[in-house]
This record gives sequence, structure tokens and C-alpha cells, in this order.
Amino acid sequence: MIADDLSSKIRGGELSPGVALPPQKELSARYGVTLATLRQALQQLEDDGLLSQQPGRGTFVAEPRAAYRLDSLRGFAEDLRAQGHLVTTQILGQTVAQPPAWAAAHFGDADPAVRLERLRLLAGHPAVHQVSWIHGLELAETDLSGVSLYAALAEHGIAVHRAGEALRPGVLDQASATLLRQPLGTPAFHSERVTYGLDDRVLVADRATILGSMMEIRTEREVSGLSMQWVQLG
Repeated sequence: MIADDLSSKIRGGELSPGVALPPQKELSARYGVTLATLRQALQQLEDDGLLSQQPGRGTFVAEPRAAYRLDSLRGFAEDLRAQGHLVTTQILGQTVAQPPAWAAAHFGDADPAVRLERLRLLAGHPAVHQVSWIHGLELAETDLSGVSLYAALAEHGIAVHRAGEALRPGVLDQASATLLRQPLGTPAFHSERVTYGLDDRVLVADRATILGSMMEIRTEREVSGLSMQWVQLG
């Protein structure tokens, strides 16, 4: 009852991110429950990412966080929209150029490719800076501001078959900090994803910087489902 009521108010916008809840004694009296019952409900909401309990300060409505899922083959924006998040994309650049060595190594050649640089905003806040290198020139003139890259490839008869991705923790450098409007050194995830077509030809090689304070990595494991490998760095 308590958790459902507060959850409804948070998700419905009645309680905005950053708003402080009344003291626990006041809340327990309002709901007619013991402090122990109230605290159990508050903990459940914190586990769900809706509240933030800060010792000595109180309980606050949490800023929205999105899950970066590893068990789906979808574009970034598609994945977040499927979770109910408002995602917008700013195209920072779309040109034909020679790919850098790391991307050319995946493509197996140094032919010109489409360089697509995007800034992803989550609920209006910059969350991801992404640079994608697209093999071939089919999408050179395509407007990609309102469509996922995978969908655009499909429209050109290019089917996405699978993707491999490596994620590592890090911090924002000066360029990323400026784009994401965060202090230098803010925690972040660095992603490198390689997308393959039906013939196992590399279609896209991209790198992204994901703001750690707005995203969490989440996956589900099943006996015959997602396979994960832990690799020691350094």
C-alpha cells in the first residue's frame, strides 16, 4: 500500500526528482503503520530506484536512471524508449571520412566510411556521447536524428545479425565532460560495440561514453540465454 501509493505519485509526477519526503515519523502516522513497516516500504522503493535515502539528511525522490541492457539487440534509443524513457538525439556530425585505425581494423579495410557523432539526452539531460563508424556509404545522406541506426540499415536492405560489446569503467575526459555537462573526472562507462550483418561482415564499429550517474548496467541470465565473460584488464 505505502510503496504502491508513493510509486504512483513519483511515476505520475506528483513527487518530482529531488523532492524530500516528510520525516519518517510523519509518514508512518499518515499511513497508519509502524516505523518498521514504513522503512521496509521505503527500502523497496530505493531498491526500485525511485527513492534515495541519505543518512542524516532524509529521503528524496531519486533522479531517473535508465538501465543499459546487455541482453537485447536494439539501438540505444530504442532500448531506452522501450523502458518508457524520453530519449532525444542530437546529431553532432555526419560525414564521410577515413576511419581511425581501431575501426578500420574491424572493417578489414581502410575505405571511407560514414562517421556519425551523436549526443543522447535522457529526459533532456545529456547521458551518452557516441561516435559510430558505418561501413559503406549507404547512409551518408540519411537523416538519422529521428530513427535508430539499426532501423536505417534495415530500410536499406542491410540486416543486423549480432553485436559484440565491451564495457569498461572510467571517468570523463575534458571533451566528454564538456559535451555531457559534467565535471572533469565524473564516473562513466566506456563502450565499444561491433555490429555484424548476416554474412558476419562488420556493419558498424562504435564507441560511446555513458554517464555513470544516469545509467546502470543490467542483464538477465538464463541457462541457455546470455553469455557473459569477465576479462581482467591490464
